Amino acid sequence: MMFRNLHVFRLNEPLTMTADTFESGLRKHALQPCGTREKQTFGWVPPDNTRALLRVVAGQWLLASGSEERTLSALAVRQEVEKRAAELSKKQCFPCGRNQRDEIHEMVHDEFIARAPTVRRRTRVWIDPENGLLGVDTASGAAVGYVEWLLSKTLGYSWVTPLRTVRLPTVAMATWLEDEPPANFTIDQDCELRSVGEEKMTVRYAHHPLDGGEIREHLRAGKMPTKLALTFNDRVSFVLTDKLEIRRLDFLDPTRWGMSYDGDAEAQFDAEFAVMTGGLRSLIPALVEALGGVRK
Repeated sequence: MMFRNLHVFRLNEPLTMTADTFESGLRKHALQPCGTREKQTFGWVPPDNTRALLRVVAGQWLLASGSEERTLSALAVRQEVEKRAAELSKKQCFPCGRNQRDEIHEMVHDEFIARAPTVRRRTRVWIDPENGLLGVDTASGAAVGYVEWLLSKTLGYSWVTPLRTVRLPTVAMATWLEDEPPANFTIDQDCELRSVGEEKMTVRYAHHPLDGGEIREHLRAGKMPTKLALTFNDRVSFVLTDKLEIRRLDFLDPTRWGMSYDGDAEAQFDAEFAVMTGGLRSLIPALVEALGGVRK
């Protein structure tokens, strides 16, 4: 169980409630199945294969937002509406009007959505109560929005603020490419550069050394880095974006691969979560410091 992408937030106030109290709040807003006329529902789901909505390992909290969505085909609805409209037009000997087509569409939509199959999705959320951090494991901005909405609904107030730093990531990444990365960071071999003009010209490097004059020429020509692959302390590799997103996370801790769990899935889950949170609790403060600290 390892996060692959991370949107980082700061808690707006210290987390003082106990884990039991927090989980009780989550249960009041647990995910419910879609009703016969509902297309999508949202709520909290277990972050693992148990029934608990909150998992606590070494003081670190893990929860998950979930969604259930009916996979309704817009094309199938449209084709059925056209078929029924044609049949009605033939029966009444004149074309269907707009109001009639709207009524047919509503009828078909309700019929189809009642029997459409459902798909469930889960987005894991990590909370570091001690350092006041929250991370959402997704590359989707929409999924992040649902987590924020659920947290506000559960707690009754706006609970988190997106992490922002004094230095813009794109400016800092350009400095690191021209000069050198901050302490404990190394630059890997993936990068994306984009011009700031209307043309939005983009150059991408994959598995390519980034310490040559070619990169500097692009920077001097006005292109700015929007993605840069980095490794922190030889323990965590990731791609930093211009929006301060952390993508393609990979935890390189060698002790992770030597562990033996003898088929104990629960122990393996907790151990991997501990490795991940240990890496993130070192990475995020170091990255914030490299970007000039938290912007108030």
